[in-house]
Formats: sequence, structure tokens, C-alpha cells
Amino acid sequence: MGIYMDIKVKEYIDSLKGKKVAFVGMGVANVPCAKWLASKGIDVYACDKRDKEFIGMEDCLEMEKLGIHFSLGDNYLAILPDMDIVFRSHGILPFQNGWIGECIERGQKVTTEMEVFFGLCPAKIIAVTGSNGKTTTTTLISKMLEADGNHVYLGGNIGKALMPELENITENDIAVVELSSFQLLTMGNMVHKPDIAVVTNIESTHLDHHISLDEYVDAKRNILIYQSRDAKTVLNADCDYSIGGRVYHDMRFDVRGNLYQFSIKHPVESGAYMKENGDIVYRENGSETYVMNKNDIIIPGMHNVENYCTAVTAVWGMVKPETVKHIAQTFGGVEHRIEFVREYKGVRYYNDSIATSPSRVISGLKAFNSKIIMLCGGSDKGNDMREMVPYILEKVKLLVLNGATADKIYESVVSDENYENSGLEIVKTDTMENALQIARDKAKSGDIVSLCPACPAFDQFKTFEYRGRKFKELVNGFDD
Repeated sequence: MGIYMDIKVKEYIDSLKGKKVAFVGMGVANVPCAKWLASKGIDVYACDKRDKEFIGMEDCLEMEKLGIHFSLGDNYLAILPDMDIVFRSHGILPFQNGWIGECIERGQKVTTEMEVFFGLCPAKIIAVTGSNGKTTTTTLISKMLEADGNHVYLGGNIGKALMPELENITENDIAVVELSSFQLLTMGNMVHKPDIAVVTNIESTHLDHHISLDEYVDAKRNILIYQSRDAKTVLNADCDYSIGGRVYHDMRFDVRGNLYQFSIKHPVESGAYMKENGDIVYRENGSETYVMNKNDIIIPGMHNVENYCTAVTAVWGMVKPETVKHIAQTFGGVEHRIEFVREYKGVRYYNDSIATSPSRVISGLKAFNSKIIMLCGGSDKGNDMREMVPYILEKVKLLVLNGATADKIYESVVSDENYENSGLEIVKTDTMENALQIARDKAKSGDIVSLCPACPAFDQFKTFEYRGRKFKELVNGFDD
């Protein structure tokens, strides 16, 4: 550990001693953070409306051994008036939860894991947000940096808490952080961080959790409006950042430091772009450097070419071009993102459980060159399903619908004027497991079956990761 971090972390931990610290919402971030603080002698309380089985019995047993107190069930918030500091789960948003305002009125500090991390992290921070492509881009940036010898800490919305790593991170390391709109919503004044901010794109989504599109876009803007003058901002030259309908939503007007852009459609002044022949080049100060051709990228889809252009723009000057090309030729993709699972009896199965919105489904369908069998449906987050219907009619031969949105998606498809002549077969069922069984029974050698839900997983699973892993478990369990 560096001396700088030793001092800052020690001061922070010392400031918590003698105080009661509650974590509300025991998910992938708060569980390890609660364990970390408890291991330092802090009086920690774990609060969740759900039971220990849902949280995870192994985690709960470990927390009990560390002396963490539990407040679970319908009255899980009853202990909050006695707390000094409250960590809310990133998915628990202030406007939907009146207890947050009540805590603030009582003089209690309400914060999040990411807010603490950004306040204490001594390393260079590369932060990535956007509506689509965040996780793949974040992963690519991390892999490129690691391949060139950098010590990287990868975390955030990608599924790993970074606050417990604060005692290990030094000023010579690099933190690569994926940030959701939920994490960014209350992250004001991020101490001139991040050093490099990336916004992959902005689309209308998560409107079931945000009070308006304006609030969603403004949350994303937090990633760059607190940057320092010498910071780097990476934006998408192919994206209209003004989708909220107000000019100030165009994030190009918010850049405090140096603006770089990427494109798969046309040249940019500073950044990576793809030429008509598929060559990806980096342009700066009027000169261009060849990086690779799009055919060097082994993960399918033009959206992944765009993700590479994004990552290249972010790490340029820190990673050699040949390193980028090596990653492109060897990296097989992130779990749950058009992830190849298995070929069974000549049928290839793909897990695209991350496709929780129509726009992500469109990207997934574009990655395949033939008509596929598509498993679709889940919980409803308010998206207009009509956006993906033309692509379903063009790219899908059998649509197997399941879950809470099965009827909604069905009506969107059959009401399209081109449905009758499309030749599309639609089957509805209740669960993802039954949908997979139907797809397996109907698939023939040479077919592709892809889990493309277009929706979150909460109607049947804890998260999209749980859904994707269950899908893979079932596919890998097929008897020969």
C-alpha cells in the first residue's frame, strides 16, 4: 500500500469508529463493503426487506462472524433513527424512498459505496457510463491496460465493489469503473474525478426508475461536469446527446477538459474511427495511426466495433496499438453479452441476458447473419417494445415469449403491419426454462438459439446475471 492511501483510509476508518453504520439493500456492492468495515471494527448493520436466503446464506454466515447485526423483513428500516451513517444500495433512489430524506433531516449522513470510493481513491480513474456498451467497453479498457503492464482495479456497476480495495490501491494503479445512472444520480462534486470520463451513448431507458428522461440524462452528465481542466472526456460522435429535448443535454457543451470522440460512421478530429474499408484508425493533431481492421475483432456485431473505438479513444497514449489488436484477436466477449454457450446437435446457443432493453436486442440481432430462434421476455421497465419489432420480423424465425412482458411483446409484434407476411412463428409460455425447452424441441441443425430478453429479469430471477447463468446451466445440461 502507498503511504498516501494508508493515511486517507486510516483517517476514514477512524472517523467511523464509535458510530453505527447501516447498509440498506444487501446486494453485490453493500455486502462486501459491510464486511470490510466490520473487519475494521466498525459497528455495522445490514438492512434488507428480503431474507437471508435471498441475500445468500454463505454471505450472511460470514457477516454474522464479523459481528454484523441484521435488520430484515417488513420492518427492516426501523433501526435507521439510531444510525449515524447510512449506505444506500445504488438501486435505492432518493425520490422513491422517503426514508432517505428523513435520515437527512435527522442529520444522518446518507452515502453510497461509489461516493466514498471516488472521494478516497488516489489512483487515476477511468469511468464509463452510457445506455449501452458500458460493461464491454469497461472490460476492454481494463484488458488493454493490463496487457500493457498496468495494475488495474476493475469494478463498479460491472459487479465488483471497489470500496474494500481502497486499502490496496496506490497512486501508481489505475481504477476502471463502470457507472450506472443510479450510481451517478447523487454523485455531485466528484473531487475533480474521473481523470478520463467515457459516455458510450444515451438512449431512452430506465424510465421505470427515473422520474423523467431529463433526470436520467442529468445523472449521466455527472460523470463529466466535475472533471478538472486537464481531464479527458470521450463522447460518441454518432450519438445525439440531446435526446431529452433541451439543448443543454448535449454533453459536448458540458466538457470541462479535453474532448475526444469516436465514430464508426465518419472521421473525427481527435479519437478513433472506422473507415469505409473497415480500418480502425486513431486521429489527433491532423495525423492518423492505423490500429487494426474491424475483422480483427472476434466478438460479433458492429456494436462491438463501436465498443473497441470507444476503448481505443479512452486508452490512447497508455496502450500500444499492437496491444489493442492482440486483445481484439483473442478476447471472446463478456459473460451474458452474446456469449457463446454451446453447440448441441448442430444448434448454437448464445446467452445475451444483458439485453434488457429493445435497443440492446437490436444490437444482438444485428450480430447474426441468419434468422434465429429468440427467447424473449421478463419484467417490465416501461420500454416501448415496438422499436425492436422490425428487426425481429427480419432476423427471427421463431419467437418464444415468457415472463411478465410476454403479452406486451406479443401485441407489439402482431400489431405491426408487416407481421402477417413475415413468416414469424410465435409461442408463449410462462418461464425462461420452458421457453428454452420449446426452442430446443423446435430447433434443427444449423439453427441459432439466443436468449434476448429485452427486459430485466426481476419477474423470475434476482438479476440478469442469475438468469444468464441459469440459461447456461440448462443448455450445458442437455443430454447427448
